[in-house]
Amino acid sequence: MDYDELVGVSRRECVTVDAARAIEFLGEALRVYSTPAMISDVEYATLRLIQEHISEAESSVGVYVEFDHIGATPLGEQVVITVTVIAVEGRRVTATAEVADRVETVGRGRHSRFIISIDRHVKRLQDKAEALLAAESC
Repeated sequence: MDYDELVGVSRRECVTVDAARAIEFLGEALRVYSTPAMISDVEYATLRLIQEHISEAESSVGVYVEFDHIGATPLGEQVVITVTVIAVEGRRVTATAEVADRVETVGRGRHSRFIISIDRHVKRLQDKAEALLAAESC
């Protein structure tokens, strides 16, 4: 496949900020969408976007994230995540991401993923697992 055809494709997803996505360390009154959850949601939205356009024998793995979390969204509210592919270099796909609640943009950044052959990746992981068994622990 010519992955260059991915440039310009977009995906929008609506996510509810549930308890698992909200911070706890500032108490109940300040339960808001956490940065790690926001980044995870962007990663998975980008994965699903790419997966729609590649073969079932392929998938993608995250290789880079650059993100600004610029606003707070309270527990129970919804955000819309919009990801758009802006560049393809070989098997590396880079997308912009914007996360917005009903009032404002709360996050924006870039995420890159690398398209892999699933079978080849399984073999590489098996080889690594064997090498780790032989390696000295920390």
